[in-house]
Amino acid sequence: MNSRFTNWSDVRVFLAVLRSGSTLAASKSIGMAQPTVARRIEALEHTLGLTLFDRDTRGFKATEAALALQTSAEAMEMNANALADTAGTLKKCSGKAIRVTGVPEVFSENFAAILSDFNAEHPGITFDFLATPDTLDMAKGEADVAIRYTNEITDPDLICRKISQAHVTLFASESYIKKHGVPASAEDFAGHKFVLMSGGMSKLRTFITDRITPDQIVMECDTYQGVVAAVLSGFGIGPMGVGLASATPSLTVCLEPMEEFSVLTWLVTSPQAHKRPEVRTFTKFFAPRYSAMLKKQREEREAKYAERNAQA
Repeated sequence: MNSRFTNWSDVRVFLAVLRSGSTLAASKSIGMAQPTVARRIEALEHTLGLTLFDRDTRGFKATEAALALQTSAEAMEMNANALADTAGTLKKCSGKAIRVTGVPEVFSENFAAILSDFNAEHPGITFDFLATPDTLDMAKGEADVAIRYTNEITDPDLICRKISQAHVTLFASESYIKKHGVPASAEDFAGHKFVLMSGGMSKLRTFITDRITPDQIVMECDTYQGVVAAVLSGFGIGPMGVGLASATPSLTVCLEPMEEFSVLTWLVTSPQAHKRPEVRTFTKFFAPRYSAMLKKQREEREAKYAERNAQA
């Protein structure tokens, strides 16, 4: 005879009768008809080949066999409750929108095209887009997925995937060049003005600050967009991505791009969000497509950049 519990519901009925001492009280506690409770106890005893309760006019008295099974039955009850709680949490999370954060320029037409393709395959998954230059705290749940431009992710708990590498160098606008000219090399920075990004592009920043005096820094911007605006306005020479700058005819390169100044693009997921199936589905779909899109853009723009230099 197979003496295994095959139905958690039978164990639930067993515990209810064990704790209450009668099928009537058990039926009320679990919302089941008394005759059904009695039949389930008889079926369980038959399955196990054990007498679990002695019946008399005062109710059901647990036998030694029932008492011996109580601890294991309660462990099953605890695990069943834990399973239900976890399933409820997952169900609740699955209805939440995936919160994607990045600097505003991330949410471009190409980004939207990838999301459109994803939505066609997974119409039930929704998104919230948090376009901000601030680095949100993903460990605290401020976002689920982030696209970050940095050479290092300092939080070891975040799940990171490198998806691209962009070349960065120094550029100046036409208006700046008319007033100050262009440095011939990195050793010719004296007399020039610079716009830098606070806390960003650290290797290139150090390279620049090692060769200039503090008074040559005319502006420090908190965001990449701020640097771009300041450089385009002619305030000074500043670091910009080769891809963006090559698409802007009014900008001129002041320093040949160097590999060590490249900036990496990462797709970052919080550990909590990574537990959600829809988040894993999204990152698996998005990462290779976004990487391919960035690679194509970079190759096209760097080709234009090389062509401009050849014509200069």
